[in-house]
Amino acid sequence: MKRIQRMLMAATMALSCVAIGFTQAPPAQGTPPAGRGAAPRLVLSVTSTGWPDGGEVPMRHAGRGENKSPAFEFHWSLGPTPAQAPDTLQTYAVTFHDIENSTNKGTADTLHWSAFNIPGTAKALPEGLGPGDLPDGTRNGPGIMARGGNPGAYFGPGAGPGPFHHYVFEFYALDTKLDLPATATRDDLMKALEGHVIGKAAYTGRFHATPQ
Repeated sequence: MKRIQRMLMAATMALSCVAIGFTQAPPAQGTPPAGRGAAPRLVLSVTSTGWPDGGEVPMRHAGRGENKSPAFEFHWSLGPTPAQAPDTLQTYAVTFHDIENSTNKGTADTLHWSAFNIPGTAKALPEGLGPGDLPDGTRNGPGIMARGGNPGAYFGPGAGPGPFHHYVFEFYALDTKLDLPATATRDDLMKALEGHVIGKAAYTGRFHATPQ
């Protein structure tokens, strides 16, 4: 009798293991893991004919050279497919800074130039933007040229001979027009961007002066 009871208990345990195996079976092949398969979202990117992204900035766009702001084109895409800008887009803003330089012995780097209230209908920024407020509503903001009461304007890379400095253009797509004066500070601008960024892109360049 005891032998029969032991056999029944063993059979019951085996059936339980089989049942557990069925309830804990892994997902079938081809099932995407959690987090994958999400719907693509609109993404902003920029291109420029001035130099390739990450390349060396030519003297045409350097503060030590012709000091012309580079041209940029705005692109929106949905996954790999080009797309229209979002309906909520109102304006663009751009900041341009030298990430090697520290300011006042702190962690802040050097802001060379910024501009905001670039119309959301714009497909590009032309080369050689002028200073101050532009006819289309674009306003040159804080930067090197805005110091001392001067109107804001582009100021290109100016690193001296030695290691390359790395410069970053950051583009922000916004769902609002910024209510900022031309005398706004960098902190004022960054605070105004908070809560309104619906797309962001970056473009980089390297520069150092050639030893004479």
